[in-house]
Amino acid sequence: MTTRPRTVGIVGLGYGLAHLAGFRAAGCEVVALCQRNEEAARTIAADHGVPMVFARWEEMLERARPDIVSIATPPALHLPILKAAMQGGAHVVCEKPLAMNKAEAMEMLAVASGSGRAAITAFNWRYPPSMQRFGEMVRAGWLGRVFHVNARWLNGHWAACDAAATWRMDRSLAGHGAMGDQGVHLIDMVRWLFGDFRRVIAQSGIAYASRQAPRGAAADAEDYCSVTGELASGAQVAFTVSRVAHGVAEHSIEAYGSEGALSLRIGRSGRNWHVGELRIARPGESFARVEIEPVCEFSATADPRKIVGHATVAPMVREMLAAIERGDTPSPSLEDGMRAQEILDAVRASVLSGTWQKIR
Repeated sequence: MTTRPRTVGIVGLGYGLAHLAGFRAAGCEVVALCQRNEEAARTIAADHGVPMVFARWEEMLERARPDIVSIATPPALHLPILKAAMQGGAHVVCEKPLAMNKAEAMEMLAVASGSGRAAITAFNWRYPPSMQRFGEMVRAGWLGRVFHVNARWLNGHWAACDAAATWRMDRSLAGHGAMGDQGVHLIDMVRWLFGDFRRVIAQSGIAYASRQAPRGAAADAEDYCSVTGELASGAQVAFTVSRVAHGVAEHSIEAYGSEGALSLRIGRSGRNWHVGELRIARPGESFARVEIEPVCEFSATADPRKIVGHATVAPMVREMLAAIERGDTPSPSLEDGMRAQEILDAVRASVLSGTWQKIR
């Protein structure tokens, strides 16, 4: 058994701040931070007591040599960083979407398989207490035969026409827009809970065609998308994703089966919002709320990244650490990331063709 804390280096300090909180809550030692804006990285490191700061991830890998590398960069960098980190002997936590496309994801999977090291895709929204209970009930057969599933992930981060653009609007860096940001979590939830997709059809849009991505090109990644799908089980799936929805910040999933229905909603406001709201219904009954105790307590004004880190990243990391000690493949696996990537690619192909796309 490992007696010392696992050391961690984090590349990317946007969502990477949630990783910082999560790794620490899971008992790891964050020893290095990396970001192109080194001055900003130094400020964050000073605030959090992290000893090493780098502007280049290559230098961080060479000099810090952490046990675990956390990749929270734009997807265009995921493959090269994962490859270098695992070839250097590190385990890896990689943000979603796993890659730019399925081909890259397959290459990442091959690298991990030959490295003898563990790697996971950061599908951290499996871990809120309400979602864990939802999953337990599904696996116990509470729904019976599942007929259809509805899900959505909505926020208004870029709903205003003058909202500052980011790399997330640039398909050459992001691979996908709202689907890669948010929709990929819904894809993972559906796969994790109900099995693989058989086919999908989709439509998407860009809110402001005049908006420019940071490098000067026109924003070309979708801001909203609607997807209809069919699972291998025959169940139907429909979900909506938007980052230009005024007045809302939440995700939800509902499932309806022969024996009952489950409904989960996680908003982004109020005390302990991370717990989520789980409701259940038996045949002939209305939905009733299931009371779920929080595993950690937060005020309504707490930093959302700290909440996400403690409530969703930390349990994911603990699962990874346990798998490393056992020599098992941790979950959510890179294969989970690759399968989700496959569906992202099919959604994109459907948007371009206007036709159903089979999932191979």
